[in-house]
Amino acid sequence: MAGELDLVLERTLNAPRDLVWRAWTDPELLKQWFAPKPYLISELEMDLQPGGIFRIRMTGPDGFDTGHGNAGCVLEVIDGEKLIWTSALGPQYRPAEMGEGCESFPMTAIVTLADAPGGKTLYRAVALHKDKADRDQHEAMGFQDGWGTCAAQLEELAAGLKAEA
Repeated sequence: MAGELDLVLERTLNAPRDLVWRAWTDPELLKQWFAPKPYLISELEMDLQPGGIFRIRMTGPDGFDTGHGNAGCVLEVIDGEKLIWTSALGPQYRPAEMGEGCESFPMTAIVTLADAPGGKTLYRAVALHKDKADRDQHEAMGFQDGWGTCAAQLEELAAGLKAEA
């Protein structure tokens, strides 16, 4: 399914799918894992319906700041299974302005979850790009390390939710 313009991260997370989904869709939980520590999500807006907003502002101790964060657009939500959003469009499918740094190129993210043996979750995140230059820029910015670190943080948080359940 992934093409040459895509970056793909796949992991089997040691947490049940419903709790991984909860960690993805509850804004207060998403803030806890979506930025590789010591970076953090300082602002977040999510309206998980087609045309809804998906906006994240990430900051770091080194002065890194995505600014107010470009407002992306939710494209598809299948409860417990799939979340798709894009930075190419803003809320209500309006064409988006690109910013700087990690917001300087449009991308579409497809996150899918599936049950894995032993109460685990098969987690797949795909970042689609319009051309090789954008893909290469995203990869050079540390896609695998950054999204991989976030997946580990997601797993830890979801497993903790399991322990509390």
